[in-house]
Amino acid sequence: MTDTLPYLVEYAKSSRASCKNCNSSIMKDSLRIATVVQSSMYDGMVTRWYHPDCFFQKQRPSSTADIAQFDNIRWEDQQDIKKRIEEAAKGPAPKGKGKKRGKGAGASQDFSIEYAKSSRAMCRGCEEKIIKGEIRVSKKDFESEEARRYGGIDRWYHLECFAKLRTELAFFEQGDSINGIKTLSKEDQVLVKKTLPKIESSDAPAVKKVKNEPEDLEEENKLQEQNKKMFEIRDALSSLNKKDLITILEANEQQVPEGVSAILDHAADILTFGALKPCPKCSGQLKYVSGLGYKCTGDATEWAKCEYVTQDPKRKKCVIPKELKDTSPALAFKPKVSQRLIKVTAPSTSSAVKKEDEVDTGPKIQGKPKPLKNMQFVIIGHTEKDKETLKKEISLLGGSVITKLHTNLAAVISNPKEIEKMNKRMEEVKSLDIQVVSEDFVEEAKDYTDPPITLIKKKTISDWGGDVSARLADVITKSGTSKSKSKFEKSSSGKMKVQIKAGGTVDPESGLEDCAHVYQKGKDKYTVTLGLTDIQTKRNSYYKLQILKHDKMEKYWLFRSWGRIGTTIGGTKLEEMLLEDCIEKFEELYEEKTGNEWQNRNHFVKVPHKMYPIEIDHGDDEDTSKLLESDIKSNLEKPVQDLMRLIFNVENMKKVMLEFEIDMDKMPLGKITKKQIQKAYSVLTELQEFVKKATPERTVLIDASNRFYTLIPHNFGVSGPKILETIEEIQIKCEMLEALLEMEIAYNLLHCKTDETKNPLDAHYEQLKTKIEVLNKSTKEYEAIKQYVKNTHASTHSFYELEIEDVFVIKRQGEDQRFKPFKKLHNRKLLWHGSRTTNFAGILSQGLRIAPPEAPVTGYMFGKGIYFADMVSKSANYCCTNTEHPTGLLMLCEVALGNMYERYEADYIEKLPKNYHSTFGRGQTQPDPNVVYKMEDDVEVPYGPPVPAKLKKKSSLLYDEFIVYDVAQVRSRYLVKMNFKYKV
Repeated sequence: MTDTLPYLVEYAKSSRASCKNCNSSIMKDSLRIATVVQSSMYDGMVTRWYHPDCFFQKQRPSSTADIAQFDNIRWEDQQDIKKRIEEAAKGPAPKGKGKKRGKGAGASQDFSIEYAKSSRAMCRGCEEKIIKGEIRVSKKDFESEEARRYGGIDRWYHLECFAKLRTELAFFEQGDSINGIKTLSKEDQVLVKKTLPKIESSDAPAVKKVKNEPEDLEEENKLQEQNKKMFEIRDALSSLNKKDLITILEANEQQVPEGVSAILDHAADILTFGALKPCPKCSGQLKYVSGLGYKCTGDATEWAKCEYVTQDPKRKKCVIPKELKDTSPALAFKPKVSQRLIKVTAPSTSSAVKKEDEVDTGPKIQGKPKPLKNMQFVIIGHTEKDKETLKKEISLLGGSVITKLHTNLAAVISNPKEIEKMNKRMEEVKSLDIQVVSEDFVEEAKDYTDPPITLIKKKTISDWGGDVSARLADVITKSGTSKSKSKFEKSSSGKMKVQIKAGGTVDPESGLEDCAHVYQKGKDKYTVTLGLTDIQTKRNSYYKLQILKHDKMEKYWLFRSWGRIGTTIGGTKLEEMLLEDCIEKFEELYEEKTGNEWQNRNHFVKVPHKMYPIEIDHGDDEDTSKLLESDIKSNLEKPVQDLMRLIFNVENMKKVMLEFEIDMDKMPLGKITKKQIQKAYSVLTELQEFVKKATPERTVLIDASNRFYTLIPHNFGVSGPKILETIEEIQIKCEMLEALLEMEIAYNLLHCKTDETKNPLDAHYEQLKTKIEVLNKSTKEYEAIKQYVKNTHASTHSFYELEIEDVFVIKRQGEDQRFKPFKKLHNRKLLWHGSRTTNFAGILSQGLRIAPPEAPVTGYMFGKGIYFADMVSKSANYCCTNTEHPTGLLMLCEVALGNMYERYEADYIEKLPKNYHSTFGRGQTQPDPNVVYKMEDDVEVPYGPPVPAKLKKKSSLLYDEFIVYDVAQVRSRYLVKMNFKYKV
């Protein structure tokens, strides 16, 4: 429980800690209370200690159930804390001594009012920026992790938003009682008083009281007596030295916990109630956890801890060694076996630590629409209004004024004279193809109700300007002002360019990438990346270790870095030392972190709580954004050039990885090895088998989930990793691994050495080993495909329309020869297959493939095969497009179906019955079988309009599916580039 609860109480183990409020020492054995928060230096929690008086000035626990080890303190201290929590709920603790709080004390002390000092803060009501100079009202937050770290944080609101939320925020006084009211002008004080009149007691809801467990007087008396008895024994034990205490535990076959205080607690427990028998599940040691009972500290597997908990553990009579009885009169008694009375308490909702970006799911108040939301403008030249006034007006409309020109700028505000002058800055605007609008654009935007893009077009005074919609696509779809996130969240991948030298990648955080390389001794490269994801402790850690050698001199360094994946949490250390010292320390650290010796790393055995090596392929890592740029003329047709840019678009690949929560820093594109992906597939297969059971054991799911996340590092930020426990979650992870394998092919093709005399687009085109030609729009084939798209768009997929941009005729090298045996097979159809654009470099270069043996069977209704459809939109859904990225690719393949094995519901096919060549999943709707187009080579194109299918029995499928289990039955014929026109 201490891993998850936000607070901790104990008697100080030493006098070293100082109070985070008054900075004075907390004396040994005195009561101290901590708030438990995320460390900035490592992937774990740290305690910030306070004196009890200081604690309640800065913190507001909702219940004693939020405080770890609460049962392990003396009864009178427990009662004191309970009382303080109740008092704190009525208002903040008084500062200083005495009972007088002075005027204005009470709940209103949590509120303050002022003029905004800048435009950075966001209103917690409408989630829009509070502009500098506006009135803003704050309520102190004591629940989020950041608030607990600093002892309360101001959460700001617009005055009008605060007024609408005042009941929820528990503010019932008149506005002029708020701290800071006197700093406002007289007029604004009147406005505040009018906006926030006092709510009479009859109108105000009852003040929410602290949730306490109902108290049973008889039970409380028993608990008090039990506590007194335990502390009598604990006090007697405290006179013994550590060695004697360990002797007592070992004599009773108890594991020895770390620290004298924990040893005392455990010894007092077994002397009072009896020695604890081992866990019935894993034979581990049971340990008392406040508010919960006895929890096992053992391990279910090397990847997961045992989760056994009981309130009535099996015990045996405690043995006190004779020599201790003789020397310690306090131990001269006969221990008995009895049951410990436990008050089980559930943590309050506040104890689930709120991350800043998880507090709310959306704006609580819908404010007036901001027509220029998230848009950026540059002002050039003279303006009639003062520029500061213009900036403020644009800010109030949701936009901002900057000085740097960039490609996603909404517009430039200027005048005709500046355009006529055409200075260097205006020339840059023209080269970026950004509209110049007149100054009155801002005034007109205030009452503009149509999309702002139309106003930019309307107010343009330049004779240039590109597609505003395309330029601002990301801006318009982006949510409003970004919410406050945890201070440790990375805003984007902080990946730096890495140097590849003999031995591997030199970590850029070492600062030695330009002058050193990874040390290599024979075949041994002294570099390793370790990882550990642990759902139970919420860890998601990495650890990197390298020996670096100077490129020219006999100088050596040991470099290490550590932290939490996907965050800024962590640190680095670089030490220069002799080579033999580097090797000794490297091997020592490797064993410390993994539990395995470096010499035995090829026979690695996972050790509980220890890290696991992540296999990273440190290949070439040059700047991928420039890989397709060249001044050399391309010999490809323009649409084919655009197709190459689309399927080799590294930014799109990165977006797919982020969508799957993959960490881009620890596992950059193309770096995870195929072997590691296959291991991850095997873990998902295991998970699928566990999930199929009616009640899968939680520790088994945790074990497999931990293994999967360690093999494929995920970015969970500061949130805890999630257990994979449903078929749907496993299916998503399968799709992720499939995408990773495809992107690995694309990425490797991008980084293969090519003919430098050729345009990179032409060189990568040749790597695909596929002839790609643009299909003429006047041909019969094009018209047939056009009809196929138009007619077979399913009615249930009505949220977008499909528009053909280009059709390519494709001929994969060697595919005709492979298909030859099936060309004579009857029943050959031209069918659809959709996939992400990022998968097509792999599909074109290696063909459509069947899922590997390691992959779980989930998601494959009719077994592992290649799936096709005769309804275009059924396949189009697999393109995974959206409003921001509306371009998709669909293949039309000639599929030799032969005799089809008809199925009406899911049926996992491992081997087709004799004389069958494919599976036909019969849908309720199909293209009209009477309307078909026959191609010259007798291939049937089922392009008829949708009609109800005549079925022998009821089908669970909406639309037809065709599955073949031999890749040779497929011949790629066309690639259709589609524009998905979403109906927003």
